Amino acid sequence: MHIAFAASEGVPFSKTGGLADVVGALPRALAALGHQVSVFLPRYRQTRLTEPVTVVRSITIPFDDQYRFASVVSGGSQGGVRLYFVEYPPYFDRDALYGTAAGDYPDNAERFALFSRAVIEATKILGVPQIFHCHDWQSALIPVLLRTIYAEDPAFHDVGVVFTIHNIGYQGLFPPETLPLLMLPWDLFTISKMEFFGQVNFLKGALTYSDFVTTVSRKYSQEIQTAEYGFGLEGVLRDRASTVTGIVNGVDYEEWSPQTDKFTTAKYSPQDLSGKLKDKQDLLAAFGMSNADPKLPVIGIVSRFAAQKGFDLISQIADRLAREEMIMVALGAGDKPYEEMFLRLNKQFPHKIAVKVAYDNAAAHKIEAGADMFLMPSRYEPCGLNQIYSLKYGTVPIVRATGGLDDTIEPWDARTGKGTGFKFTEYNGEALLLTIKLALEAFRDKTSWQVLMRNGMSKDFSWNASAREYGKVYDRVKQMRGATQAAAEKVLV
Repeated sequence: MHIAFAASEGVPFSKTGGLADVVGALPRALAALGHQVSVFLPRYRQTRLTEPVTVVRSITIPFDDQYRFASVVSGGSQGGVRLYFVEYPPYFDRDALYGTAAGDYPDNAERFALFSRAVIEATKILGVPQIFHCHDWQSALIPVLLRTIYAEDPAFHDVGVVFTIHNIGYQGLFPPETLPLLMLPWDLFTISKMEFFGQVNFLKGALTYSDFVTTVSRKYSQEIQTAEYGFGLEGVLRDRASTVTGIVNGVDYEEWSPQTDKFTTAKYSPQDLSGKLKDKQDLLAAFGMSNADPKLPVIGIVSRFAAQKGFDLISQIADRLAREEMIMVALGAGDKPYEEMFLRLNKQFPHKIAVKVAYDNAAAHKIEAGADMFLMPSRYEPCGLNQIYSLKYGTVPIVRATGGLDDTIEPWDARTGKGTGFKFTEYNGEALLLTIKLALEAFRDKTSWQVLMRNGMSKDFSWNASAREYGKVYDRVKQMRGATQAAAEKVLV
């Protein structure tokens, strides 16, 4: 089957978050299963292409004020996947992908509307897929356009659309006058289509017009149909619950494995765990804690510092946690209050809590390999990748039972020797502290702890299984479109 991915970022060309990892890995896994896969991305300033070739010289994109003319550049093939980049320097040749420290770019609606139209038009020349697989609000206009402006275009009659929500908290909200600016009909501005509390909601449009909606974990697909997690779109999702599903993201074990990690001092495996102590000592040294007792359990954090990630809970219990027999190392950047919180804790408890405020891939690998436990107390977590990396490294996850964290971590039971980590449900500091204490207590039984470590290390969350699940969704959408087209032809007759 021919699948065309459309997304605003993808490794190794552009990245701000987990979306890029998915777009970099899932297409390759699908290609390995025999699918024909193309990926369309914007060509940003940070996009590095070895030998770009212009394959579509000019695509006319209508706007209310004037036409704009984009082109499409080929980035060749990687892992059996064709790579294409929409080029329009006035929109994409910028320092950042979506905005600056001052906020989002004010023309983001125009930027990603141009991208969406260019992808659709480019496929007429490069090959119309059987399935468009679109990701997050930046490509949400593709299903909207296909079912409205392009509804009578015979090239797309049988084409299905799968739309993946990576984080429903980001929806693409713009003022009503955005519709005529983008040459979209006013009848889209209704509560059953794209209107959302007086604004135009790109994500809502995709949920309305896509054939099938996926999220990045089973639990998250259920959570976003509730008022607590749906960010106002829970009703739209409940209305089409039969075509909403969750598929857990895979991970790249070529990059994240203690047996091959290029950033760590020592390698280790489930059969020989001895190297983990050397990685622990290396981690402590990297965070300025060379004199710390390596027998103490180390709790690692690698995260964007944001309220979603549960750092308000850590602030509630930090003083009491620092009294425990443990060390915490945190890596990340984000909201200033949480950056300042960790720096303050480091100053207050220099022998217990260390922090590095940065995005640092090498340091992230050192934490995964050297820590004994990994903490993710998220308020909500669509999928999460670090807890899956942690399992492979024998770094026992401590997580809140939400989204992908709940799907991927099984609670430890010392009596049966089953389970892979520790979970808490109530979103409060007391529940978090109690769960950390349970983990610290379990750590004291070294034999039992090694069973727990090996349980996690034996889990397989590679992309192969996820890709097969997406293949089933594509098959279902293809059947749905075929049935819809047959019904339409019957009516015409």
